[in-house]
Formats: sequence, C-alpha cells, structure tokens
Amino acid sequence: MAYDIRLMKLVTGELVIGKYDKDKDALADVAAIQSIPTQQGVQMMILPYGYPFEPNFSGTLESGAFLYRYADTPKELQDKYIEATTNIRIAGGMGKMQYNGAPFANNGNGLIT
Repeated sequence: MAYDIRLMKLVTGELVIGKYDKDKDALADVAAIQSIPTQQGVQMMILPYGYPFEPNFSGTLESGAFLYRYADTPKELQDKYIEATTNIRIAGGMGKMQYNGAPFANNGNGLIT
C-alpha cells in the first residue's frame, strides 16, 4: 500500500514527517526530524515523535498542531522515513550503477558475464 508521506512544521517549531490521513486531516506514525551539526556538515536524524518516552513510530498528530504544510516532501526524506519506520534499507541510485569493477567481469558490451 502506498502512503502519502508529508512534511509538516508544528506550532512548536519542530519539523515532523508522517503518513498523512486525508480523511482525519492528521499525521500517523509521526517522526521528528532533528539536524545534528558534524564536521562534514549537517546530519539528519529521524526519531519517533516523543522520543525517548515514545520508542515506537505510533503517534498521531491532528491538524491543530500544524503551523505549516510543506507542498512537497523531498524524496530523500521520504526514503529515510520509510527506512526508519520499517527497518528496510531502500536502494538509491540504481539507474546509475555501473558493473565494471570487481567482483564482476565486464566484457565491454554492458552485460555482466
């Protein structure tokens, strides 16, 4: 089943992402987005909303908590959200993969032999 994963800003200023329920105008399985500065730049973490008191992605936020609804949720954030909530790794860049190095042999015609 495909979910409508949306990014929202709450009245508290927090950024959250979750599965949008159009009928209830609410987010389910809500996750908080936290940015952590590192030497290489900024790293994004997706944690259950209410962590550490809420260790699972099971919370729901109603529309009264939304300050801003982002028109588009970046695909990278949607992928990270799915990875965090399901523990399934999403492969990215499959169209850009090149099979020309070890352990695969490449005979020059683009086929793996």
